[in-house]
Amino acid sequence: MEPVEIIEDGLLLRPWGAEDADAVYRACQDPDIQRWTTVPRPYLPEHATEFVTTISATAWAEGTAAQFAVCDAGTGELLASTGLVSVDRALDSAEVGYWTAPWARGRGVAVRATRALARWAFDALKLRRLTWQAEIGNHASRLVALRAGFRIEGELRLAHPSPGGRPEGWIGSLFPAELAAPGDPAPYGPDTLQARRAAVFGRPQPVLFATAGGTELRLRALEERDLAEVTRTCQDEQTVRWTTVPHPYRPEHAESFLRDLVRPAWARGTAATFAVADPDDSYVASIDLRLLPNDPLVADVGYMTAPYARGRGYLPAALAAVCAWGFTTLGLARIEWRANVGNTASRRAAEKAGFTVEGTLRGGVQHRGERQDVWIGALLPGDQA
Repeated sequence: MEPVEIIEDGLLLRPWGAEDADAVYRACQDPDIQRWTTVPRPYLPEHATEFVTTISATAWAEGTAAQFAVCDAGTGELLASTGLVSVDRALDSAEVGYWTAPWARGRGVAVRATRALARWAFDALKLRRLTWQAEIGNHASRLVALRAGFRIEGELRLAHPSPGGRPEGWIGSLFPAELAAPGDPAPYGPDTLQARRAAVFGRPQPVLFATAGGTELRLRALEERDLAEVTRTCQDEQTVRWTTVPHPYRPEHAESFLRDLVRPAWARGTAATFAVADPDDSYVASIDLRLLPNDPLVADVGYMTAPYARGRGYLPAALAAVCAWGFTTLGLARIEWRANVGNTASRRAAEKAGFTVEGTLRGGVQHRGERQDVWIGALLPGDQA
């Protein structure tokens, strides 16, 4: 392929040159670029020089990739990188990749650049499809892809995950008819639910605070140091009776819960599990807030309290704090609670946190081999005075 320049929507996309090495080196010191891409770590000046002078030029000459420096069309300032990171001429398909320099974020640069790149790929190269993939948890990249018109279609295991990152990725595709015209507004703007949640789940889980009887509680991400207490709590006869934890419960169950359920759910943006910690930062309870897949404005909650911490009011206070966070930060409109009929401790905690018990679902749940009736209740934003 012959290197080209593209001018669109206030941006200049041009081939990389030796003069870009310093700016590329500076941009690639950014923690987010190092976290979510496969750039070398540590990123040294010689890596930048090799990329702008050798790697990108060779790929252009061989037709295997087309990497562009994204610059301000007026000033020439380097803002980002975008390109076709691989080109498959047998399928007339290519994969898109991009990063934005930290000094240029918040200006829609990646979206505008990706649209311009896609238009050139479809019009000049006559490609039939563009694909995008990113490690699950990279909500910023996902949001750019959505705004550029890509359809997120599922997950796949990554062939080249970032060092220390998750091995699973999101994948999406874009076809020529789906590409918006230059200057058209991008969907999923800053005020939308998708953008709001991308900003939340794209960062580490926050710490919340609650007070119960004069005791300050910290609600934080569940950690490995909590697993011994999680195991003991899940071996308690009341926990076994009223929940669906494995029985008998072993330490490896707690390890799998954290590794395979809790952390992936936060990365996907589908749930948040909070460990409730006392003033010594020791585990006393946990609360799960799970977004329902069939309604993005509704979530349900589940919780358990360590046997030695029961009866102190910790759970209702922590539950109210988690729900307030769900309403104000995640934009939820309803949070649901369910418990097997007879689980009066769970019901008391929910009601103290403001939930209204709305009824009984007959045979509403499969519990340890039998269908059982369950209470159902809900909390709405206006219920929290």
